[in-house]
Amino acid sequence: MKKIKVPFAVFPLLACLLCAAAGTHAVDEPREIMWKDLVPPVAKTFPKLTRQQALQLTDIADVRERKARGDKVNAVELEDERGAVRKLEEAGLDVEALLALRKEYMDGSKQRAQSVNASLDGQTVRMPGYILPLEFSGKEVTEFLLVPYVGACIHTPPPPANQIVHVKADKPVANVTVFSAVWVTGRLTAVSMKKSLNLVDGAADISVGYSLQANAVEIYKQ
Repeated sequence: MKKIKVPFAVFPLLACLLCAAAGTHAVDEPREIMWKDLVPPVAKTFPKLTRQQALQLTDIADVRERKARGDKVNAVELEDERGAVRKLEEAGLDVEALLALRKEYMDGSKQRAQSVNASLDGQTVRMPGYILPLEFSGKEVTEFLLVPYVGACIHTPPPPANQIVHVKADKPVANVTVFSAVWVTGRLTAVSMKKSLNLVDGAADISVGYSLQANAVEIYKQ
């Protein structure tokens, strides 16, 4: 049998093509995420305290915040605050620095509750949740809000915007209700919007932090 000689220069080209193909597959492979992943990561970590120390710091902050607002603070509470300061300082902790960091941490937590995780923008993901239908094709759902717990936005105040995902399905989804738990797979986009949700007692505008173009919606199975 006659052997076919392949020019040496072809091998690097083939290697590049194979690597490119492998890379494309890796990019399209969905990343499984949970609802906590939609919240931006914490920029700073709070120092590790014992449970007792954390309670003491909270008591100090509470008394000082009330005093700053002009609220009445009784003598017992003032003495408890001084005692808590003394115990933390005896443990070698800088109370003023901890209070400043606590305020910064709590202010950041409030901001994080409404902000999106920009690192997920444009990624293909797979995530679980419950369906709140928005648009139908016959009896099948084509557009819905994905929320982290059953009944969200219906009988309770809505979750933060970064805990609601607006989903458009490539194919209509059959046999689902507001109690249906599903896995949704598709391209996630971090984008702020408002969607009108029709309820039994009227309509409500819901703030949404993400949108997702779903190529698969499956009934939830662990």
